[in-house]
Amino acid sequence: MASAIQLACAGYKVTVFEKNAYPGGKLSELKLGDYRFDKGPSLLTMPHLIEELQTLSGFDEPFSYRRLDILTHYFFEDGTALVASKSARDFAKEISTKLLEDEMAVTAHLKRSELYYKLTAGIFLEQSISRIKNFLNIKTVKALANIAKLNLSLTMNQQNSKTFRNKKTVQIFNRYATYNGSDPYKAPALLNIIPHLEFGMGAYLPEGGMHKITEYLFKMAEHSGVNFRFNESVEEIVLNGKNVEGIIANGKAYSSKIVISDVDIKVVYSKLLPIQYSPKKLLNQEKSSSAFVFYWGINKEFSQLDIHNILFSENYEEEFRCLFQEDRPFSDPTIYINITSKANKNDAPGASENWFVMVNVPHNKSGSTILYKEELRKNIIAKINRILKTDIEKYIVVEDTLDPQSIEVNTSSFGGSLYGNASNNKYSAFFRHPNFSRQIKGLYFVGGSVHPGGGIPLCLLSAKIASGMILKEHHA
Repeated sequence: MASAIQLACAGYKVTVFEKNAYPGGKLSELKLGDYRFDKGPSLLTMPHLIEELQTLSGFDEPFSYRRLDILTHYFFEDGTALVASKSARDFAKEISTKLLEDEMAVTAHLKRSELYYKLTAGIFLEQSISRIKNFLNIKTVKALANIAKLNLSLTMNQQNSKTFRNKKTVQIFNRYATYNGSDPYKAPALLNIIPHLEFGMGAYLPEGGMHKITEYLFKMAEHSGVNFRFNESVEEIVLNGKNVEGIIANGKAYSSKIVISDVDIKVVYSKLLPIQYSPKKLLNQEKSSSAFVFYWGINKEFSQLDIHNILFSENYEEEFRCLFQEDRPFSDPTIYINITSKANKNDAPGASENWFVMVNVPHNKSGSTILYKEELRKNIIAKINRILKTDIEKYIVVEDTLDPQSIEVNTSSFGGSLYGNASNNKYSAFFRHPNFSRQIKGLYFVGGSVHPGGGIPLCLLSAKIASGMILKEHHA
């Protein structure tokens, strides 16, 4: 939708084909009785990217959101609990008080995160890294002059373990690898850029929930003249030699010299394009993790919880070993609980809460039926009961689930992988698929499985990059 808005505003005639009856893919909502849930992404950073589209389109309806004062509540099995506020200074004091960590070490780590962003954002996040000419500028020179500060030889965990004394602090900052479905024990230290997006630039919640982002972009796209065709599954990208000719959707051909795909690249190459164009090495790289989500309507309020909550595994390294080496969920999973009714009271009735309960699970590489649901549910409930000193099951009044198989069916994400390829090596940033095809003229790519990566802000940046290329290489 972001790509469609930018091109429509530049004078292109744009049609969006969507296999579902609704826009937004993972960024949609679920209603169970009187409870409302955001089905997928639960955190907004870099809202200015949405506001840039508003300015471009002249859409006169404002995008309403608020910055969160509390980012996350953290809980450990031994009873330790911490609150991460939006203030980096306050969070450093909290870690110093609760975990006896050096306050200056936390402050220095967040400053390093900011440095990573300043040195690399303009080079790696905001432009194609597959065009050599994009590196012939002062930004590249500055980054190269400071390359030693990027700790490119270290993994995320290695850097965090060198920085902090308490393993709980390490665990808190290792968690950011999950923001793109990666393993902090393999992922590059450069992923420590992510905390800056929250502490330096802010964590936000749209008024009415995350699905309001989808609603807003959809309205803006229609305002800009974009045509939407729902319940139309694209079956083939049509080529004439090495040029795009259009697509086939629901058996009908549509001609176009430009096609932008936001489908997982593994699915694009295996189902929509001839086999000779398949980049086998790239497609065979390790995939990101998936998720298993329980949507629970809870007829009780928990004062110790906030919008974002993490209940940590006691053995974080073993959890990731299970996910990426044994392809199974860990028996003591880290649990993320998102409760939007803490801010949006209409999301749950009366003295109740809407719990989005998520754990990381492997992507479903075999495509087989998910068989671990009941065991996973039992382990999640047991852990919640231990840490929150409750009997949560008696408060669950409505329930639904989302598993890797459902994610794949609904969003064409291979095996339910949330972010395409994982960032589990130090060169991962260079291994993501570019925002254009090297072999097929007129074919472009956006979304979480291509450069610069997964998550709402990076997906919006992928749209900006691809649209910018099209505006330079084609005429409306």
